[in-house]
Amino acid sequence: MSEVYLLIGGNLGDRFQNLMTAKQKIENECGRILKSSAVYETAAWGIISQPDFLNQVLMIRTNLSPHRLMDRLLGIERKMGRIRNEKFGARTIDIDILFYDQMIIEEKDLTIPHPRLSQRRFVLIPLVEIASELVDPLSQKNMLMLLHECPDLLTVKEFSPNVHKNEQ
Repeated sequence: MSEVYLLIGGNLGDRFQNLMTAKQKIENECGRILKSSAVYETAAWGIISQPDFLNQVLMIRTNLSPHRLMDRLLGIERKMGRIRNEKFGARTIDIDILFYDQMIIEEKDLTIPHPRLSQRRFVLIPLVEIASELVDPLSQKNMLMLLHECPDLLTVKEFSPNVHKNEQ
């Protein structure tokens, strides 16, 4: 069994419900969720003229290989209506593998650890919440160190679904 860290996020439709649906599908199809960060809201990264994103980091235990896991995650995205037509574009759900044990994989269709995680506060803040001492096998730095060095200046704030329900 392997320990894997995933980032789930989206900015279309009922963003919070989409995260909850993705979590359930991940648990049913990929492996047991051991830890979940809080849900965080942040402005879009890359293409900024789109709705804010909700993101959450999950730690799962799985017996799936990295490639098989990626196939299942892409299947969940498709079932939830994800359409890939623009890099960094709006989406109902996005599921990324951040870490898979301490593996380093650099292939055309799969890169682990996620290649841009150290440059994104919306990834590092929830990672620090549930795994501050986790060490990136590439840099040999833990998540807290990576967060302190992160050049990203976007505001990342904890999301409360009950507060936002009345606004919609």
